[in-house]
Amino acid sequence: MIPRVIITDAAKAVVETLKKEHGELMFHQSGGCCDGSSPMCFEKGELMINETDIWLGTIHGCDFYMSNDQFEYWKHTQITVDVTQGRGASFSLEIPMGVRFVIKSRMYTEDEVNNLSPIHKGESSIA
Repeated sequence: MIPRVIITDAAKAVVETLKKEHGELMFHQSGGCCDGSSPMCFEKGELMINETDIWLGTIHGCDFYMSNDQFEYWKHTQITVDVTQGRGASFSLEIPMGVRFVIKSRMYTEDEVNNLSPIHKGESSIA
Protein backbone atom coordinates (compact mmCIF):
# COMPACT_ATOMS: atom_id res chain seq x y z
CA MET A 1 0.00 0.00 0.00
CA ILE A 2 1.17 3.50 -0.85
CA PRO A 3 0.95 5.79 2.20
CA ARG A 4 -1.01 9.01 1.70
CA VAL A 5 1.13 10.92 4.19
CA ILE A 6 4.82 10.56 5.06
CA ILE A 7 7.30 12.55 7.17
CA THR A 8 10.90 13.66 6.72
CA ASP A 9 13.68 12.81 9.17
CA ALA A 10 13.96 16.48 10.16
CA ALA A 11 10.26 16.60 11.02
CA LYS A 12 10.55 13.29 12.93
CA ALA A 13 13.23 14.88 15.14
CA VAL A 14 10.87 17.76 15.99
CA VAL A 15 8.05 15.29 16.72
CA GLU A 16 10.36 13.38 19.09
CA THR A 17 11.17 16.59 20.99
CA LEU A 18 7.48 17.47 21.22
CA LYS A 19 6.51 13.98 22.40
CA LYS A 20 8.97 14.24 25.30
CA GLU A 21 7.24 17.42 26.46
CA HIS A 22 3.61 16.77 25.51
CA GLY A 23 3.13 13.01 25.21
CA GLU A 24 1.09 11.54 22.36
CA LEU A 25 0.51 13.86 19.42
CA MET A 26 -1.78 14.27 16.43
CA PHE A 27 -1.70 16.35 13.25
CA HIS A 28 -4.52 18.19 11.49
CA GLN A 29 -4.64 20.26 8.33
CA SER A 30 -7.76 22.37 8.04
CA GLY A 31 -7.13 24.76 5.17
CA GLY A 32 -8.18 27.87 7.11
CA CYS A 33 -6.68 31.33 6.72
CA CYS A 34 -3.11 32.33 7.62
CA ASP A 35 -1.25 29.15 8.60
CA GLY A 36 -4.45 27.10 8.60
CA SER A 37 -3.34 25.36 5.44
CA SER A 38 -0.19 24.18 7.21
CA PRO A 39 -0.22 20.95 9.22
CA MET A 40 -0.80 21.69 12.87
CA CYS A 41 0.47 19.49 15.68
CA PHE A 42 -1.56 19.08 18.88
CA GLU A 43 -1.54 16.89 21.95
CA LYS A 44 -3.58 13.82 21.05
CA GLY A 45 -7.25 14.52 21.75
CA GLU A 46 -6.80 18.30 22.07
CA LEU A 47 -8.61 18.89 18.78
CA MET A 48 -12.03 17.33 18.41
CA ILE A 49 -12.25 15.18 15.28
CA ASN A 50 -15.62 14.52 13.65
CA GLU A 51 -17.20 13.23 10.44
CA THR A 52 -15.92 16.25 8.48
CA ASP A 53 -12.32 15.13 9.05
CA ILE A 54 -10.49 12.45 7.10
CA TRP A 55 -7.84 10.23 8.70
CA LEU A 56 -5.03 9.80 6.17
CA GLY A 57 -2.70 7.63 8.22
CA THR A 58 0.00 7.88 10.84
CA ILE A 59 3.35 9.63 10.68
CA HIS A 60 5.95 8.75 13.28
CA GLY A 61 3.22 7.32 15.53
CA CYS A 62 0.90 10.33 15.18
CA ASP A 63 -2.53 10.29 13.53
CA PHE A 64 -2.81 12.71 10.61
CA TYR A 65 -6.21 14.20 9.78
CA MET A 66 -7.35 16.62 7.12
CA SER A 67 -10.63 18.43 6.73
CA ASN A 68 -12.82 16.88 4.06
CA ASP A 69 -12.77 20.10 1.99
CA GLN A 70 -8.97 20.12 1.96
CA PHE A 71 -8.83 16.43 1.15
CA GLU A 72 -10.75 17.12 -2.06
CA TYR A 73 -7.84 19.36 -3.17
CA TRP A 74 -5.05 17.06 -1.96
CA LYS A 75 -6.46 13.57 -2.67
CA HIS A 76 -4.37 13.14 -5.82
CA THR A 77 -1.09 13.80 -4.02
CA GLN A 78 1.15 12.11 -1.50
CA ILE A 79 1.74 14.54 1.35
CA THR A 80 5.13 14.87 2.99
CA VAL A 81 5.30 16.64 6.36
CA ASP A 82 8.55 18.56 6.67
CA VAL A 83 9.83 21.31 8.94
CA THR A 84 11.38 24.69 8.21
CA GLN A 85 12.92 27.49 10.26
CA GLY A 86 10.65 30.38 11.20
CA ARG A 87 7.66 31.00 13.39
CA GLY A 88 4.25 30.23 12.00
CA ALA A 89 1.03 31.98 12.96
CA SER A 90 -0.83 29.00 14.36
CA PHE A 91 -1.50 27.12 17.58
CA SER A 92 0.74 24.24 16.55
CA LEU A 93 3.03 22.92 19.31
CA GLU A 94 6.31 23.43 17.42
CA ILE A 95 5.90 27.21 17.03
CA PRO A 96 7.78 28.14 20.28
CA MET A 97 10.77 26.12 18.97
CA GLY A 98 11.25 28.64 16.13
CA VAL A 99 10.26 26.09 13.47
CA ARG A 100 7.05 25.16 11.74
CA PHE A 101 5.70 22.12 9.99
CA VAL A 102 5.06 22.48 6.26
CA ILE A 103 3.54 20.29 3.55
CA LYS A 104 5.24 19.17 0.40
CA SER A 105 3.40 17.04 -2.11
CA ARG A 106 3.70 15.10 -5.32
CA MET A 107 1.11 13.63 -7.66
CA TYR A 108 0.54 9.89 -7.47
CA THR A 109 1.40 7.79 -10.49
CA GLU A 110 -1.39 5.82 -12.15
CA ASP A 111 -0.04 2.60 -10.59
CA GLU A 112 0.06 4.18 -7.13
CA VAL A 113 -3.56 5.35 -7.34
CA ASN A 114 -4.63 1.71 -7.47
CA ASN A 115 -2.63 0.86 -4.31
CA LEU A 116 -3.35 3.75 -1.95
CA SER A 117 -3.77 3.16 1.76
CA PRO A 118 -7.39 3.48 2.92
CA ILE A 119 -8.79 6.63 4.51
CA HIS A 120 -11.34 6.85 7.34
CA LYS A 121 -13.77 9.61 8.27
CA GLY A 122 -13.28 10.93 11.79
CA GLU A 123 -11.38 7.96 13.19
CA SER A 124 -7.90 6.50 13.40
CA SER A 125 -6.40 3.07 13.07
CA ILE A 126 -4.20 3.26 16.17
CA ALA A 127 -5.34 2.95 19.74
